[in-house]
Amino acid sequence: MSKRIAILGSTGSIGKNALRVIDALGSDYEVVALTAHNSVELLAEQVKRYKPSFAAITNPGAAASFADLVSGTSVKVLSGAESMVALACLDEVDIVLTAVVGAAGLPAVLAAAEKGKTLAIANKEPLVIAGELLMKTAKENNAAVLPIDSEHSAIFQSMQAGRSDEVRKIILTTSGGPFRGMRADQIADVSLEQALSHPVWNMGPKITVDSATMMNKALEIIEARWLFDVSVDDVEVLVHPESIVHSLVEFVDGSVLAQLGTPDMCLPIQYALTYPERVAGIAEHLQLAEMGKLTFEKPDFETFRSLQLAYQVAKTGGSASVVFNAANEAAVGYFLAGRIKFVNIVELIEDCLNKHEIVAALDLPALLEVDKWARKEVDRCLNRKVC
Repeated sequence: MSKRIAILGSTGSIGKNALRVIDALGSDYEVVALTAHNSVELLAEQVKRYKPSFAAITNPGAAASFADLVSGTSVKVLSGAESMVALACLDEVDIVLTAVVGAAGLPAVLAAAEKGKTLAIANKEPLVIAGELLMKTAKENNAAVLPIDSEHSAIFQSMQAGRSDEVRKIILTTSGGPFRGMRADQIADVSLEQALSHPVWNMGPKITVDSATMMNKALEIIEARWLFDVSVDDVEVLVHPESIVHSLVEFVDGSVLAQLGTPDMCLPIQYALTYPERVAGIAEHLQLAEMGKLTFEKPDFETFRSLQLAYQVAKTGGSASVVFNAANEAAVGYFLAGRIKFVNIVELIEDCLNKHEIVAALDLPALLEVDKWARKEVDRCLNRKVC
């Protein structure tokens, strides 16, 4: 039986790799819908190659030029932010693969869960911002939630060896980013170029900066708490610079199971698409003898304060994680634009958390309101020039 797929964010690195994986998997995997925000030319190329029935450009200002580029095709074109929701809910779609950076894809993810779709989630934000709501909605509608993030895919794969009540601890690995081993005073004035020079992974600018601050791992702590229904106290972070052991699960009997592989996102993407089966694919096979050794070390919580904040946020619950994510997105945007220093990113996040009054139970409109507040609060902080 064929699997029909919508890719939200098809022009980013995850989306492009997903299409490569689908190419290799063959005719049993059909691309039904593709979306992008601004990349009209690349999206048009993808439409002409993969011939989806639907395509959406979420930036309304780019819709006309995109429509012109695909005018000779049979694709139905949608535009605007709400177009992702429409495509995620299509009867023609079985799997919604979401790779939209930030909170923009959240309404579509929740809508797909309400429709009982299989969700292949590559970005952290849906589970960080709305983990409780998303997992509750998915359970009520028999929607499967499958992680593509390499660490959470590794945990998901390792957990197949036992029952959830047999898990003692989840261990998230991290490469440590470009500033591993450096002290807080040494990273105070690092440049944007340095922050974007990841030693292992080739990713987009936002997530690469998140890796440099270790905010990506901070978000993954919260993500793991909801995805695997564990206490945040049972989630540990371990620095593993080779990025071969993607994460581990310790069971109550003392067994520790890990998923190993080359630093290649094609493998977790493929596993989410083919689950529960495994098939031959395009990911490079691991040659352990060539690695020589694998090393592990504890993270520096004093230098990378985002990790400390993540545990606090997860324990606080409610709207704290919404503020945590939104303030980070806004602050990283300002860093990429050259308006703040690297160290100001976490300072801005902490400032927002300190000013926010926690809301316990949130529906989607309330989540989006808190998200909006946090972004404005970052703006206010910068305008007051207190950061």
